[in-house]
Amino acid sequence: MGRIFHWLGDPRDLKGQIIASLQRKLGASSFIHCFTEISSTVSLSLSVYMALQEKLDRFKKQQEKCQSTLVSTKAAQTLKSPSSSSTNGRVTPIPSVKFSNDTERLQHINSIRKAPVGAQMKRVIDLLFETRQALTPDQINQVCYVDMNANRNVFESMRKNPKIKYDGERFSYKSKHDVRDKKELLVLIRKFLEGIAVIDLKDSYPTVMEDLQALKAAGQIWLLSNFDSQEDIAYPNDPRVPIKVDDDLKLLFRGIELPRDMLDIERDLLKNGMKPATNTAKRRSTAQMEGIPASKSKPKKKNKEISKRTKLTNVHLPELFQNLKGD
Repeated sequence: MGRIFHWLGDPRDLKGQIIASLQRKLGASSFIHCFTEISSTVSLSLSVYMALQEKLDRFKKQQEKCQSTLVSTKAAQTLKSPSSSSTNGRVTPIPSVKFSNDTERLQHINSIRKAPVGAQMKRVIDLLFETRQALTPDQINQVCYVDMNANRNVFESMRKNPKIKYDGERFSYKSKHDVRDKKELLVLIRKFLEGIAVIDLKDSYPTVMEDLQALKAAGQIWLLSNFDSQEDIAYPNDPRVPIKVDDDLKLLFRGIELPRDMLDIERDLLKNGMKPATNTAKRRSTAQMEGIPASKSKPKKKNKEISKRTKLTNVHLPELFQNLKGD
């Protein structure tokens, strides 16, 4: 008890005199009880203060992390645009970004990182398709805000995607055909004598469609439509075989009237020593055995002729109705 009173103060000063007076009025036991209550209250207040201080420290660290993220994104954008990075040979310093002034950007980044895996993958694939560069996960995060290091589901899905190539460090877009310019495109088309679908070439590189039109205009390839799928097919035009067809031969070819029945066409092909690709007789017999009715051509509708019983509206033009049939 003496140690407690000694801690409370020296009886010779004012604080000690006040405490001694309280001790005489309350008694030793009551005074110790009051002192215990005060000590517990002070301890509780200290614990609450420490908890609040800890939360404040965490918030400050989070704020510093967000600010560093903003600075890195600003730096990436500055490096990406040469006009903003240097002026007359001098490097422009990166302006500091305040957390409170860029709340919308942080909300946008947060919404991207909380989006479904498929949506984040699409952003990364679009970025790799447009840039055609091999990028690390950190570089991807700086440009499109998809943090694959933190989201392992996105990382693994991108690594296993058939349109993406991963070399253990960088991600890049993988097209169906590995061509990068017009020369390589022409070499590839010449390997496919029976034609190659244009849809398989569209993702080769960004200007592939313009190069296809340029090769067509130069007479190096043909772009023809497939009647089955209505898709363009690129055929090589061999420059070693220049063929010019006379107009008379074109007219003769187009003037040949083919038989309407496939049986007659197949019979003519066999007469000329060519094997037809179809067998109409077998197909019709199979359909007849299975009870499938044969398709019959619809009879043509007869044109209705005007008679005297027809109600005429253009009576002011009698010359149109001179040859009316009487009933």
